[in-house]
Parts: sequence; structure tokens; C-alpha cells
Amino acid sequence: MSRFTIASFNVKNLIGPDQEYYEFQSYTPEEYAWKQDWLADQLLTMDADIVGFQEIFDEAPLRDLIEETDKRGAEANAATVPGPSKRYHKRAIFRKLAFGGYGEAALAFAPNASDSGEPGRRRPGLAILSRNGFERTREIIQTLPEPLVIPMSALGGGADAGHYTLRRTSRPILKARIPVGDTVITVFNCHLKSKLGEYITPEGADFAPEADLTNYDPLGRAMGSLRAALRRMAEAWLLRREIVAELEQGNPVMVLGDFNDGEHAVSSEIISGEVPFKNYSWMLRHDASHANDRYTREENRQITEDVDRLRLRSAEKMFVRKSLRDMVYTSAFGGIYESIDQIYMSRHFDGTHDGAIGEMDYYSVFNDHLTDGSHPEAPYNKLASDHGQIMAHIRLGED
Repeated sequence: MSRFTIASFNVKNLIGPDQEYYEFQSYTPEEYAWKQDWLADQLLTMDADIVGFQEIFDEAPLRDLIEETDKRGAEANAATVPGPSKRYHKRAIFRKLAFGGYGEAALAFAPNASDSGEPGRRRPGLAILSRNGFERTREIIQTLPEPLVIPMSALGGGADAGHYTLRRTSRPILKARIPVGDTVITVFNCHLKSKLGEYITPEGADFAPEADLTNYDPLGRAMGSLRAALRRMAEAWLLRREIVAELEQGNPVMVLGDFNDGEHAVSSEIISGEVPFKNYSWMLRHDASHANDRYTREENRQITEDVDRLRLRSAEKMFVRKSLRDMVYTSAFGGIYESIDQIYMSRHFDGTHDGAIGEMDYYSVFNDHLTDGSHPEAPYNKLASDHGQIMAHIRLGED
């Protein structure tokens, strides 16, 4: 039997001091020190075996964060974990208290292909930290070899109905294969397009007209939100395509990151896949010629299996059903009270499935119930993280 923990951690704009990442935004050395101190405490408390980080501008500050966390972890272990000379040092509680450390861990960083490095116009990437290392080369999905063309002709209009084309995602998707015991798990870390509107700056202008709030343009800003939503959903579909390819090969899959949408939003549904209908035998067939043309019982079983084997489960929802606990949420920038960070997993980790290889035992949440940085654990939205951190505790095999 093997156990491991996997976490998602949006660190909010991790970059070194005195570097302008967005226009007029940078950290003084003191602010950077405060941010690293807060992040190190969070990472130490989580003590996760696998961590997916979002909003990483440069790799060096992340490595500094991991090194500082290890330093604090060693100090904590020295103070709280008894040595072999103590007769009680083998008690299980001390295994729980001990920090695992990242000295032998592997780090994969995916820079943003749209990051020019120009001050004030930086673009964040993401990373995966794994105590179990990686198998084979990690893959970065961002600039598409072939553009994704989405035709809009389903409601009629043919070619004149238009289409949406995506050539590059707003941020990379990082794919890694991680060995845990005798199992290799495919892990995807993502950060989908935010809900901030996409506005077009006219040639020769300094800014988009919609950005001028003294001349508020409700329709222009609504169009910006529409563009952002289209991009976010298209990115979700690209991720779904990669997920399905792994599941078709029989590989266990975990997906984590910042979806920038709640559990019931379209992008989350695209990524996770459909939930099987209760009984397809009640449903009118796709090729029906009469009112009573329904799917057979055998077809119902086949369709249900085809849908379910490619569906991902929400770690949060599985835990809520187990424990009847309250939901977690991040309600920043006028958002709804839902978690915009997710951990999804294939049915390999669903204990109710006969073919499961493991099960989620617990689901931990840190720094949650955020509302625009006002939570006491994150008093400064600029320096701490404006996201809750989530972690799934997974058991592989039998006890």
C-alpha cells in the first residue's frame, strides 16, 4: 500500500524583488521577504508530496521558497520529532508531525510562451514539485502545432455562422507522469484564462476604450468578458483532449490548478466530462423514427460505461459527500462563493468503483473562505495568496 498527498497552490505573482511584473506592480525587498515567509509557512504546513504551483514568473524564487521551506522543516523536525535514543520515537504520531522535506524532490517549471520578459508586461507560468520525481520528459502545452478551430454552425448558417480560433493558451498546461509505488499517475497542472475581460487596443492608442472607466462602456466590457469566456472554455477543451488521450490508454489521471470557474461552471464541466444519465433506456434514440424508439438495456449499460470511464471526479465533492462538511470557497473580485481551484481525478481513485486502484481518504483546505484578501490568514492581497490551497490525501492499494 502507498499513500501520497497532492496539492494545488496558486502563489499569486511569485517573482523576485524590484521586478515589475505587471504595469507599476513590483515587490520591494521587504515585501518580497514577507511574501516568501508567508508562502514558506503555507508550504511547510501542507507538507504535500506533489504540489502544482500557479502564477510563477521565474523559477529562481520558487526554488528559494522550497529551500526556505526545507530549512524551516528541518528546524521543526529537530524540535518535535524524537531521536532513536527516545523509547517512544516510533509512535505513529511523530510520523505525522515530521516534515518530509524536498531535498530529493524534482521540480518541473513551465514558463509562459507569451512572457517577453519586458518589465510591466510579464506573463506567469506554473510548476510541479514532486517528491517521487518524474517519469519521462514533462510536456508543456501552450502554443498549438495546429490551431483549434471551433465552428459555430450547429444552429444553422453554415460557413457564414463563423468560428472561433485558438492558437495559444493564455498560460501553459504542464503534463507530468509521476511514479507512486508501482503506479504511474499522469498529472496535469493548469491555470485557465481569468474572468478579466479581453479588450482590444486600437492601433496608435495607449489603451483600449473599455479600460477607461470614466467613459463606462457596458457593451464593450461585456464583449471583453465574452472573449475571456471563449478562451477559457477553449483551453478547457484542449485540456480535456489531453485527459481523454491518457484515459483511453488506461492511465490514472489527476488534474489540478486554477480553473477560474466554480464547480458548476462550463469550463469545469468540459474538463471533467459528462455525468452519466440515470437511465439511457428512457431516452429517445439518436436515430429514432418513432416515439417509442429508445435505447436498449444493453445499450444503456454500454453508454453508461463509455461515459463514466472517461469522467473525472471532483476531490472536493467526493469529500463533501463523505463528511457532510461545509464547502470551501475563494470569493475574490466579486466572485461567487465556490472554490476556483480544483483537484479532479479519474475513477481509478474512486472507492465506489469496482476497478479502483486507490481512494481519497481526506481532503485538506488551507487559507480558504477568502473574500478579497480580508481573511485574517491573508491580510494583504498583494503579498499573500488570494486563493485557498487544497490537498487530497490518496491511498493506493489495500490496507
